[in-house]
Amino acid sequence: MPATTRTTLRRGIAAAALPLLIGALASCGYGSESKNDEKKVAAEGKKLSADTVRLGYFPNLTHATALVGDQEGILQKELGGTNLVPTTFNAGPSEIEALNAGSIDIGFIGPSPSINGYVKTKGTNLRIIGGSASGGVKLVVNPAKIKTLDDLKGKRIATPQHGNTQDVAFLNWISEKGWKVDAESGKGDVSVVRTDNKVTPNAYASGAIDGAWVPEPTASKLVSDGAKVLLDESDLWPDKKFVITNIIVSQKFLKAHPDVVEAFLRGTVKTNEWINANPDKAKASANAKLKNLSGKALGAKVIDAAWPSIQFTNDPLAATLQAQADHAVKAGLLEKPELSGIYDLEPLNKVLKAAGQPEVSDAGLGVK
Repeated sequence: MPATTRTTLRRGIAAAALPLLIGALASCGYGSESKNDEKKVAAEGKKLSADTVRLGYFPNLTHATALVGDQEGILQKELGGTNLVPTTFNAGPSEIEALNAGSIDIGFIGPSPSINGYVKTKGTNLRIIGGSASGGVKLVVNPAKIKTLDDLKGKRIATPQHGNTQDVAFLNWISEKGWKVDAESGKGDVSVVRTDNKVTPNAYASGAIDGAWVPEPTASKLVSDGAKVLLDESDLWPDKKFVITNIIVSQKFLKAHPDVVEAFLRGTVKTNEWINANPDKAKASANAKLKNLSGKALGAKVIDAAWPSIQFTNDPLAATLQAQADHAVKAGLLEKPELSGIYDLEPLNKVLKAAGQPEVSDAGLGVK
């Protein structure tokens, strides 16, 4: 398998990125807060077995299936008289906590918190029930300081969190280069600086970092500030595909309301179909939802550069989840996890079959 990957254990936001950024981080309000979306699509039609389904997702382009499905009312339409109640999160751990506490039922989330959440509860609370997105991660650098990949040695490169998906991918890439970095401190041949995505552009502008291995739209925000894309992580994977966003569900909710889960997945399949058939409209829809959630849309220069690097897919790309876990173990950030049973793709495959689409694989990690 080509270099890089991604993985595991999302720990709490890495304290550190540089003391001078702490004030900026606080002012951004970024962390484990969640936000309820006040704009709701009216529920119409027959109510399913649950009155509501509480959905969690991030206001990120890599969660565009949720952004667009919510904005366009596609998810609510499939749920009929069952109300969709969305809540947005800024960090994987907080969404997993909400799922564990019963505050949300279904969520869009990255592979690392999915693995961590499954392992921490010994496989008793969540299941991955579908895919959503692949790609959308880039290494961007200051072109005045870094012109080739070999120039990264001795430089300060940001990742979003200690042990998060991009952090593990970068540590793995460093290892493949034959360089040494302490996974805990980030010190070594390259300085890995764990910096919140909302702070990373400020860190780059101040010269505190020389580049970053980050997801969209942070990568394209940096490019709009003068950075250069040195590597697209997709180029390191077979078929240029790797999971960046999963759909998870509480096992309790899945058992109690299989009809709601199936209807929700019909909505995500139809949303992805609409996104892929109408990329310009979908991009505008996602941006409208981001503006609704944050009060500010992404600039055209940023979203136009970011959007094409993300693939929207129903396939959870299960083999790449296992590979990411393996890379986290290799980096010393995770003990070898038991992931058997993390997937339950039966509801999704039922939906796909009814839609005349090919079924997807759990790579041997499904419910037995």
